[in-house]
Amino acid sequence: MKVIIAEKPSLARNIVAGIGEMKKRQGYFENEEYFVTWAFGHLFSLCDIEDYYGKSGEKVKWTMEGLPCFPDEFKFKLKLGEDKKPDAGVVKQFELIKTLCNRRDVDTIINAGDADREGEIIVRLCVMNTGAVGKRFLRLWLPDQTPQTVAAALTEMKDESEYDNLANEGLARTYIDWLYGVNLTRYATLKAGTLMRVGRVIVPIVKAIYDRDDAIKNFVPEIYYALLSKEKTNGEEVELLSKLKFSKDELEKAKEQCGIYNAAGAYVKSKKVKKDTLSPGKLYSLTKLQNVLGKKHKMSMEKSLAVLQGLYEKGYVTYPRTNSEYLAVAEQGKMKTIIENVKKLGYPVEFKNKKTIFDDSKIESHSALTPTYKIPDKNALTEEERIVYSTIMRRFVAVFCSEDCIVEKTEMKIAVGTLETFTLKGVIIKEKGWTKYDDYTQKDKILPNLNEGDEVNIDFKPTEKETSAPKHYTIETLNNYLKNPFKEDKAQAQQNADDDREQSDEEDYRAIFEGLELGTEATRTGIIDNAKKSGYIGLKKDVYTILPGGEFLIEQLSKMNISMDKYKTSELGVALKSVYRGKMSVNESVELARKEISKVFGKKDVTVETDEDTGFYGERIGVCPVCGKEVIRGKFNYGCMGYKEGCKFKISFYICKRAISVSNAKLLLETGRTSKIKGFVSKKDTPFDAVLKLDDEKKIVFDF
Repeated sequence: MKVIIAEKPSLARNIVAGIGEMKKRQGYFENEEYFVTWAFGHLFSLCDIEDYYGKSGEKVKWTMEGLPCFPDEFKFKLKLGEDKKPDAGVVKQFELIKTLCNRRDVDTIINAGDADREGEIIVRLCVMNTGAVGKRFLRLWLPDQTPQTVAAALTEMKDESEYDNLANEGLARTYIDWLYGVNLTRYATLKAGTLMRVGRVIVPIVKAIYDRDDAIKNFVPEIYYALLSKEKTNGEEVELLSKLKFSKDELEKAKEQCGIYNAAGAYVKSKKVKKDTLSPGKLYSLTKLQNVLGKKHKMSMEKSLAVLQGLYEKGYVTYPRTNSEYLAVAEQGKMKTIIENVKKLGYPVEFKNKKTIFDDSKIESHSALTPTYKIPDKNALTEEERIVYSTIMRRFVAVFCSEDCIVEKTEMKIAVGTLETFTLKGVIIKEKGWTKYDDYTQKDKILPNLNEGDEVNIDFKPTEKETSAPKHYTIETLNNYLKNPFKEDKAQAQQNADDDREQSDEEDYRAIFEGLELGTEATRTGIIDNAKKSGYIGLKKDVYTILPGGEFLIEQLSKMNISMDKYKTSELGVALKSVYRGKMSVNESVELARKEISKVFGKKDVTVETDEDTGFYGERIGVCPVCGKEVIRGKFNYGCMGYKEGCKFKISFYICKRAISVSNAKLLLETGRTSKIKGFVSKKDTPFDAVLKLDDEKKIVFDF
């Protein structure tokens, strides 16, 4: 007998549909060959710090005493319920899995987790904890959940050991994220006095939005002059905008240059008109689909992924969390079957064997999103399901459309003497082809009816313009940034997704395969949603903005010298990809994270003069010189606990842009003076050193 362990009940039901006749039991299905049971997603989770024991033999508490926590061996436990006790349903289901795996008549266990690193380790952890030995261990890998695919995959299963690298990457990612999240979240929370969610990926995401909004807030527009001619020739206006720019103080120079241009005259240097075939966009990856749904339908990333996951579990689309826009060569037969079904819907589609569609070098684990051969009844879908499914279907139809989109492309070069050549381009659609089925938003641009050698009337004039502020991140531009954070953001110039047709994707796929992206297709949506729920970022329509909680997070981390920028996160991403390729062990990648985290807790080489450590929230600083009550380290200052009785004494964390360390605050309360503090900055941005002291009225003043 064989035991198939699915990641969740819905997948188990789809596997049963692919196998055929099976009897339903309590918590599993069976026939003469298979038992099919399931987990509820993660049955096991990493233990908390409290589950590890310190050197003293006592359990580690939520205090600085237990930090940093670097377990010699990571431990897992059954998932807890909201009451922090083992969930009864989880315990019952795991005991059933354990019983089935250890049956004497069972010789094979099959991992049917979702076809990704997370699904891989979810089922592995279940099997590892059953204690079952001497059993064959296989992997059921499902690109979609149709009965046809399940039946075929059951005949093509590989040994689970072939997925060891995928599992190792999943475990390494889990361990590293635990180390960052647990250690730095607790450390930052203890320092700030409020919950600070510090994670390897969430912080760089929030910081990207913080930096962009800060740039917008501090943007000062600059006036400049451009040279512009909008004269008519043969009754048609010809607009020419020079590349030359002049500052707001160079108006006379701009006028002089306009005179030189106008004196030179202009003519049509060349004109080319040719018919061409316009290619459709590529099939969707999860990111590109979410970009379109966010921009066109204002659908949030978590909503689009949830809808997409539902369509996948119903067998209507392929695996959702894919980072590729290409299909595997081995899938050509499968695509021919789907195309025949799509034809029955009345779409003009045909099989095409093109490198822009089938390219194994652009696939890491999963192919692009496509419909399956199983076509849903549209009336049975919700409105959101119809939107998501039709978006995928329309792109599929465009890619395999038998009708080409024929366009007439015109390129005209107009020379202003020998000073500058202007290129005008226009596209006119002659035959719509695939554009009848998929979005194509580029408007036809009609060029003036001029021919090579014709003179062109010009009258260049200085035109006042203003530099534009950066734009807020949208679902599309943030996704593009996270996919390749080191690529220049071209989204400002590319106002619609269709422009991607003209862009090479080599750089993006190299970034994905090297691990340079921030987060993955499988995790990004959840992390962004977590940032929203934590009050760090807001989403209105499809535009992200930083919230006060996010500003506090980034600014406090900066003051704590916790640097979690895209460079650090990407370094670990590269290490994780090395684990996936078998070039680095799990322990080696975890050690990189351990060293990075240790820097936060390491002793700083500082003197009392250069110390900027503001201590921990709730720490006792000393006695108030005004009322005699305790002075406590708060969220924003060292404040007197007599404030309820009207005492207003406090020591600000920052004076003249310089952090006042807890050691100097204590000195001030004990002796009336701090040490000499280096690094104050005056209102005129002049650095200076000084001592802080309490004057006769117990006010804090400088003593030079």
